[in-house]
Amino acid sequence: MARFFIDRPVFAWVISILICLLGGISLTQLPVAQYPSVAPPSISITANYAGASAETLTDTVTSVIEQQLNGIDNLFYMNSASDANGTATITLYFKPGTDPDVAQVQVQNKVQLATPSLPSTVQQQGVVVAKATRNFMMFIALTTDDGSMDAISLGNYLSASVLDPLRRVQGVGEVIQFGTQYAMRIWLDPDKLNSFSLTAGDVSAAVAAQNTQVPVGQLGQLPAVEGQQLNVILQGRSTLREVKQFEEIVLRVNTDGSRVYLRDVARVEMGGQEYSIKANIDGKPTGACAIKLSPTANALDTANAVRAEVDRLSEFFPPGVKVVYPLDTSTFVKISIVEVIKTLVEAIILVFLVMYLFLQNFRATLIPTLVVPVALLGTCGLMTIFGFSINVLTMFGMVLAIGILVDDAIVVVENVERIMSEEGLSPVEATRKAMNQITGALVGITLVLSAVFLPMAFFGGSVGTIYRQFTMSMVSCMFFSILMALTLTPALCATLLKPVEAGHHHEKRGFFGWFNRTFDATTHRYQSWVAGLLKHCAAGMIALVLICAGVGYFYQKMPSSFLPEEDQGYFLTLFTLPEGATDERTKAVLKQAEDYLAQQEEVEHYFTVSGFSFAGRAQNSGLAFIRLKPWEERKGSDHKVQAVIQRAFAGFSGIKDAIIFPINPPAIPELGTSSGFDFWLQ
Repeated sequence: MARFFIDRPVFAWVISILICLLGGISLTQLPVAQYPSVAPPSISITANYAGASAETLTDTVTSVIEQQLNGIDNLFYMNSASDANGTATITLYFKPGTDPDVAQVQVQNKVQLATPSLPSTVQQQGVVVAKATRNFMMFIALTTDDGSMDAISLGNYLSASVLDPLRRVQGVGEVIQFGTQYAMRIWLDPDKLNSFSLTAGDVSAAVAAQNTQVPVGQLGQLPAVEGQQLNVILQGRSTLREVKQFEEIVLRVNTDGSRVYLRDVARVEMGGQEYSIKANIDGKPTGACAIKLSPTANALDTANAVRAEVDRLSEFFPPGVKVVYPLDTSTFVKISIVEVIKTLVEAIILVFLVMYLFLQNFRATLIPTLVVPVALLGTCGLMTIFGFSINVLTMFGMVLAIGILVDDAIVVVENVERIMSEEGLSPVEATRKAMNQITGALVGITLVLSAVFLPMAFFGGSVGTIYRQFTMSMVSCMFFSILMALTLTPALCATLLKPVEAGHHHEKRGFFGWFNRTFDATTHRYQSWVAGLLKHCAAGMIALVLICAGVGYFYQKMPSSFLPEEDQGYFLTLFTLPEGATDERTKAVLKQAEDYLAQQEEVEHYFTVSGFSFAGRAQNSGLAFIRLKPWEERKGSDHKVQAVIQRAFAGFSGIKDAIIFPINPPAIPELGTSSGFDFWLQ
């Protein structure tokens, strides 16, 4: 095989260029993520039953739907939550590899079977079945510096003009609003209702009957009388918009002709649709929303698309309104990938310098260097075929494989140079002889190295998913390394290397001369040390046993984890007040937390939400996302997220009315809200 390419170097170049082209095209198509996708596909079911308690919601909605969720293919497990605000959520998790679209259809069919058994109010509002990831990808907050718009105004604008375009962005799985929108609020007076013998149901029926869009029809609509000369489409403004219009709703007409109006039994005002959730950004009112990623979407591409859409919509924002991103998990992904790419470039440069230092021939050094980009781009092509992504682990595999990539080429180059120097053969003849000597060894080394790493690709569970891409990227690099060693490297040796006379050993001068003398002296000292050690084999074996025992001891003492915790540039805080605590007490606790965060130099933005937590919605719950300043502005261990969290524990300890937990997010957000593990008591 090598002889074929030695005689046809142009063909070897064509193959290498083709690999680079295909790899370059694949590189532009590969998705970018921090880690491989390990979270199982999930489908969420959401139903609303206004006014129902958590117990009522569980008995009439949650349990009814759960009874029908049997027989779904590849269902792993499911959990449900019913909160005091009338919202029921059931999340179904499926085995890895399950098509989320097929799973969503099956879940939707099961929900349709349960719908007739649900309360009529729930049926009217509908049961939403959606596919989405477990955690939030990013937050978007609208606010004003001058306070010209309050939280309701901002929330109403967000709901009317921003949310729907964001839901249409490719990759967005779910958009959750933190805030409210305008609604006409009717505050009933029980005493007045009783005096007129009316109930809340009577008022609700009257409002529904008199606040509806009624089709009016046309003038001159066919069939028309003969001679009709005008056709006009009529529009009736039957829906009510003003407070005064609602106040004039007729609740009852008495026998004497008098009427009871809504204003007689209630106070009508324009307000928010709901007040259960209130959000602040940096202590100021805001209208905000959270973006959840679709299960099969790419976080980086989706975040960029969402930001582009928000930038487009910002041209139409009211004066004074600005956008703040309290949380964007894609930022850390970008930084992580950039840092790994820097490491990859540094590794290539370092390998080149080391090769040049020892080979001391630019042409000889150039040959292994040319192999590196071909092998890396070829690996990108195989990653596309395997369905992998550009992530920290695949890039890490490439970084580790850099040394292995050039090993095969270096062996070929050194053997060719040795033969030319000892036998005086031309580069072409020396390359042919060298390849006859070492082809079997090159293939054997590659197979041995592949046998070391390849078994990791067959690990099961999440560990296997994580390290499969790492392993396959390394094995792919080694495959292209041996391919280049048998094709491109011999062709380059035959064409680039200069012939030398037999027995030619040029004495190097300058830096290389000093390096060679120093290296030879070090080699002689090492040989002397090994020779002395061979005279005391027993002592050497004892030392080896002690070293192995020490390694085993320290290995047992070292802490272990699935993935290490990192400074992702933000942390979250959970607030839990005593059972029965009101929203007013929760807001007071959040205000104290905001005052503390405002004084921390590492904090860039803090986003607080009252009435909401990952466990559900309740007046005694709160949540905060704290975004830290960029990493380059937080030098030193005292300014890392772990140190900030430790100080936050101490700072929040002075807030006596709540249990407060600052939490560092996990390395893979889709697996939960914090590191560690979850457990359920049944």
